[in-house]
Amino acid sequence: MKFSIHKKLNGTLARAGEVVTKNGVIQTPAFVAVGTKASVKTLTIDQIKSFNAQAVLANTYHLYLQPGADVVAKAGGFGPFMNWHGPTMTDSGGFQAFSLGAAFGSAVSKVATGEILDENIDLEGLKNELALATVTDEGVTFKSHLDGSEHFFTPESSMEIQWKLGADMIFAFDECTSPTAPFEYQKKSLARTYEWARRSLARHEELDTEKQQAIFGVVQGGRFQELREEAARTIGALDFDGFGIGGSFTKADIATAVKWVNTILPEEKPRHLLGIGEPRDLFDAVEMGCDLFDCIAPTRMGRHGTIHTKEGRINIRNNRFIEDFAPIETDCGCYTCANHTKAYLAHLFRAHEPLAGTLASIHNEYFIVGLVAKMRETILNGTFLEYKKEFMEKYYKGI
Repeated sequence: MKFSIHKKLNGTLARAGEVVTKNGVIQTPAFVAVGTKASVKTLTIDQIKSFNAQAVLANTYHLYLQPGADVVAKAGGFGPFMNWHGPTMTDSGGFQAFSLGAAFGSAVSKVATGEILDENIDLEGLKNELALATVTDEGVTFKSHLDGSEHFFTPESSMEIQWKLGADMIFAFDECTSPTAPFEYQKKSLARTYEWARRSLARHEELDTEKQQAIFGVVQGGRFQELREEAARTIGALDFDGFGIGGSFTKADIATAVKWVNTILPEEKPRHLLGIGEPRDLFDAVEMGCDLFDCIAPTRMGRHGTIHTKEGRINIRNNRFIEDFAPIETDCGCYTCANHTKAYLAHLFRAHEPLAGTLASIHNEYFIVGLVAKMRETILNGTFLEYKKEFMEKYYKGI
């Protein structure tokens, strides 16, 4: 993998560049489509291509469980397995330490919108009886959500699984903590993630003797500036090819936390903000120097009838769309807007037709992929800040 910066935007950390992989080039900033199980939910490869996706990211934990890393390896990697022949990425499985652990069966997400736990609470003493993941310094024990069987992930095994999955870019194993976790737990977790990063790097180098895969280190630290900056310094000093910015945030401070990190990380290496797909957050993160993004939100929202427009989100199930025979947006270039009306989508959702989620997901992915591509274009022509202001005023009006 090679990364180059084509232009920086004065007065910001924003930059436009490109990532060159053995399977193609990604023009950055770019939004990466999420194909969790070697499938972007409800969409075919032709549909993925239709919204101009440059890369696809798959989930290590899910492909390990089903169909198994060995099966994917025999197919030539998850890209050929799903018939995607462009750039590919896999996460490490570390996020499942959070989603199947502290967050499992609760309303807690990686972005906090409510109150933070009391700093004096011992998070390690809190028990989530529903949890399917347990974290120790050695690794993470998972109970399969499919059959309850127990599996142990270590930094080394994550690298071995990702090697078999065959992505162009992979991530070091890390612990994604809850945004409600207090300082002392975040600090302990940060030391653990640093040690896991060293172990991941060592095992990766043993496996990848011909430099076929790029490996990204993951910066954690939660909402705490001291810890975020410490992570950026320590992880940034290791010999990674790029960096992921992971973990949890408070909603109002994503841009601030990203800035803490990106003012320290090596400028010449790409930065991937993991699991973020809200337009406001994408604009802020690009302005603060992020190059790559991924999130399941466009397809998840689409399957539930929530659709992006330049004027904000709409719920296509609402009564006002039953006889609205205009497309979602008249100036959109996606397949859905070119061929179908809001009334038709409203009908499909009300009739519980599977096609509803497909058509809505095509539009949402086209919208978000195109939004980030437009950010790149405006960085190159120097109008990014003006474009950001114009978009935000329309999309978030009244909020």
